[in-house]
Amino acid sequence: QVQLVESGGGLVQAGGSLRLSCAASARTFSTYAVGWFRQAPGKEREFVGTINWSGSFTYYADSVKGRFTMSRDNAKNTVFLQMNSLKPEDAAVYYCAARASTARASIAVLTTDYNYWGQGTQVTVSS
Repeated sequence: QVQLVESGGGLVQAGGSLRLSCAASARTFSTYAVGWFRQAPGKEREFVGTINWSGSFTYYADSVKGRFTMSRDNAKNTVFLQMNSLKPEDAAVYYCAARASTARASIAVLTTDYNYWGQGTQVTVSS
């Protein structure tokens, strides 16, 4: 069982930055790949990015590529999402999710690929 807790959301002006954190409870967190998703009001939850178990491989949605960066600190059981050059369309509830995987470059973009989810953190971007 893995429990995930997101933090770091808030209100930011367009063009600004935020760093989200996803803290995990699992002792074996280093054997899990992590994904970030987001959901805006009235829209489906969409894939943002994923990072492999070691942090050596990341993959992003086209909409955030070049602006968002994922990293992880397995010693602290935490994954980060650095969001730069934020746009009003980035506003959403952001969720982290985890799945057991030690593959180097496995890309999982569907919500059904992930077994564990956090409760989400709100990101608001003012224009």
